Amino acid sequence: MRLFVESVGVLGPGLTGWPSSRKVLTGAAPYAPGEVVLAAPEALPQAERRRTGKPVRLALIAGMEALAATSRRPDTLGTVFASSAPDGQVIHEICTTLAGNDRQVSPTRFHNSVHNAPAGYWSIALRSQAASISLCCFDWSFAAGLLEAGAQCMTQDEPILLVSYDVPYPEPLLTARPILGILGAAVLLSPEASPAAFASIDLRLQADAPAPSRMQDAGLEALRTGNPTGRGLPLLQALAGPSNALVVIEYLNGTALCAEVRPS
Repeated sequence: MRLFVESVGVLGPGLTGWPSSRKVLTGAAPYAPGEVVLAAPEALPQAERRRTGKPVRLALIAGMEALAATSRRPDTLGTVFASSAPDGQVIHEICTTLAGNDRQVSPTRFHNSVHNAPAGYWSIALRSQAASISLCCFDWSFAAGLLEAGAQCMTQDEPILLVSYDVPYPEPLLTARPILGILGAAVLLSPEASPAAFASIDLRLQADAPAPSRMQDAGLEALRTGNPTGRGLPLLQALAGPSNALVVIEYLNGTALCAEVRPS
């Protein structure tokens, strides 16, 4: 599949928006992890804004940054939301309730526990009725989301926004399923080389592929291996750079996504 990239959004420790993150990813600025601030999106009505948890806020912030850098209409733009888990804090609260004497689960907690909650809040915030897919594939969720977004982009012949996001669980779930840091990334893909496109990606699924691409910086490499969305950091690094690059992202059953990135 040949895809064209129109914009990127990113938020994580030491990665606060695409413009500054490009410098970090290319080595022009040092990587300095810091606290990730997840403000509730102002585009949501006040009642919904109060109910949002960290995954919803993260997904919307990353997605809206990518959207703001284009002229695409948000209400007609298809989306793919990819994450290795739903809202871990809400799941923890539900499990705590079910383990207690009063086992009545709040309806608000329940609707925030489902995997497509961020997609629902996205449609509310942007008044979007466009098609949306929410998927989960453990540590390979970014790769699965990229593959799905690329397939949708090509078969529907329309731009697709991929939003990948992962947030650590609270304890004791964190011990059972460790996730490092808070990281969200969004990539707007188009089937055509529009004036806004700044890079192309030739994407293929390959068996017996080379070893997965790694990050040279130790902190970024730890984020790549410790956070499922971090598996996409080498792709973001290639999109940030000035030269052609081959990126290999590990996928299921010994396969990998190989992405040949060519900046315009």
